Amino acid sequence: MAKIAFIGLGVMGGPIAGHLAKAGHQLTVYNRSMGKAKRWAETYGGAVAVNPAKAAEDAEIVISCVGTDDDLSQITLGRDGAFRSMKPGGLFIDHTTVSARIARQLFVEGESRGLHCVDAPVTGGQAGAEKGRLAVMCGGSEPAVAAASIVMQAYAPRIVHVGRAGAGQTAKMVNQICIGGIVQGLAEALRFAQAAELDLDKTFDAISGGAAQSWQMDNYWKTMAADSFDFGFAVDWMRKDLGLALEEARANGATLPVTALIDQFYADVQAMGGHRQDTSALVRRITRA
Repeated sequence: MAKIAFIGLGVMGGPIAGHLAKAGHQLTVYNRSMGKAKRWAETYGGAVAVNPAKAAEDAEIVISCVGTDDDLSQITLGRDGAFRSMKPGGLFIDHTTVSARIARQLFVEGESRGLHCVDAPVTGGQAGAEKGRLAVMCGGSEPAVAAASIVMQAYAPRIVHVGRAGAGQTAKMVNQICIGGIVQGLAEALRFAQAAELDLDKTFDAISGGAAQSWQMDNYWKTMAADSFDFGFAVDWMRKDLGLALEEARANGATLPVTALIDQFYADVQAMGGHRQDTSALVRRITRA
């Protein structure tokens, strides 16, 4: 069992850290909201640190799951960042969805300190985190990813080493590009079915067993039909992720016309007040016939 510092106890990080505690690892946790960290420790045990550097002092492994590039930079390289107290040979695993640029930067910064870094964004949503059924796409050296996999198997049955530093984040962008296109198609199909006055339950039964089937359809068709959008990954976070993909595309020369359009559709949903609604809220901007 390892001594682990876990930084970031949000809707994804909290359950992930919980699985590690249940697996028997010794955790010290830090969260920007100290109250949330204390509540987590009351539930799962472990210690609470006042900043990331303190959390990482005696840790063999530091795992983060925060929000943005700036958040990640602060908890690693900031004045009280974890990299300032991690010992050479330590392993850093980041589950945040951020830019490939900062993932590569942290790899270089970590290497200069004798640290092993893995960018390891996840997919599977809040439900996957709570059930311990996440999929992880990893960037980094083979030994570092192998070491990280031993720990991550507590909450992720699918762990894939995609490539060198930054590749995990780039693969997550591929994931989000796919999701955006699928959700938009699902939204249009649902509105079309409503305009045609089809029985939506029977339509779902008819199409969900064939080539049109998707995870998005299985999980969102009925909630979209009910105009209910409180079941997962928020629109604000999706816009952040699509922005990362579009930024990376400008750097690598890829063309993403549909992704750019869907990003603007999500901006429309934000303007309608749907910031914290789940990604299936795309359907809100399509007027019922």
